[in-house]
Amino acid sequence: MATYKTILLTGATDGIGKRTAFKIAKNNVTLLIHGKNMEKGHYIREKIIAETGNKNIFYFNADLSSFKEIDELSSAIHKQFSKIDVLINNAGIYENRKIILENGIEKNFMVNYLAAFTLTLKLLDLLENSGSARIVNVSSMIHANNIDFENLNGEKHYSGEAAYSLTKLCNILFTNELSDKVKKKNISVNSLHPGVINTKLLKKGWGDFGASTDEGSKRILFVACSSNIKNISGKYFMNDLPIRSAGISYEEAVKKKLWDISLKYSNMKFDDQDF
Repeated sequence: MATYKTILLTGATDGIGKRTAFKIAKNNVTLLIHGKNMEKGHYIREKIIAETGNKNIFYFNADLSSFKEIDELSSAIHKQFSKIDVLINNAGIYENRKIILENGIEKNFMVNYLAAFTLTLKLLDLLENSGSARIVNVSSMIHANNIDFENLNGEKHYSGEAAYSLTKLCNILFTNELSDKVKKKNISVNSLHPGVINTKLLKKGWGDFGASTDEGSKRILFVACSSNIKNISGKYFMNDLPIRSAGISYEEAVKKKLWDISLKYSNMKFDDQDF
């Protein structure tokens, strides 16, 4: 395993993220864990410290359905840390019914995709300070093979599975586009399928089956920390191997359109010339 000193993991208080957090903490790293329940987050932080002996565990609370809280999360991290070596965008949800948030965005699209997009861009300066950083976006083998830009928020039709699959395609499109944009800054960006893992999310959408969270955490840790893929970027991994994702995820026009739409949603600017 390559040596990375400061790692940020979102969605670290449940499921695959929780198991991944415990595994990462066993190494000599500073681990930043994120969750949306303050009491649960601090409890898990203390449990990680007790079980691993690693006292460099920091908890950050934020509801990723809110751009305001994402901004506050970024600010809190900036106040305490000057660099991030690895960012793992793991947080995810599954909603069977359509929920439109106060900002007008469908909840799956916001939490699973736009939150990762926004937080990543807000933390790019800290990742650049690493000198050799990694960004890992947790996607899924059931990512969609097409995208209707007129139905990102379920404007025409909605199903939980279709909405979830769309967000997982967006994770890959974002990965591929960002990889191109930051390649000169020694920042790698990859996505992965962690496996069909028996989590609350899987049970809610598909049923009670799948592998253990331990298996899922292994897949995340490989892409996040393995020295075997140090110079690999813009790839989609399954079972620790880079494989081809849906054909649409490589289309330049589609990647650019989603990027531009995402900047508008998040009210952010990105100057390509800076990268």
